[in-house]
Amino acid sequence: MTMQPMPIPKNGACPSGYSSQGNMCVPNANARPAITKDGTCPSGWSAQGNYCVANKPNPKNVIPKNGSCPSGYRAQGKYCVQN
Repeated sequence: MTMQPMPIPKNGACPSGYSSQGNMCVPNANARPAITKDGTCPSGWSAQGNYCVANKPNPKNVIPKNGSCPSGYRAQGKYCVQN
């Protein structure tokens, strides 16, 4: 399963491919998935302001790390990345 672009909470300027709508950043048709940046972005993701944006259109799922990562995920900094 891969991540799809989804609206994300606005924290400063929205990343490229996203437009500001109220307190959210909403993806346009060509947007790549983005997540809130917490430390260093995981491998395959690039920092854009307060966000990490996927380098590819269909990246593996990434979730915030809270303790240990669930089965099928590996730790990368403050994130868990799907194997």
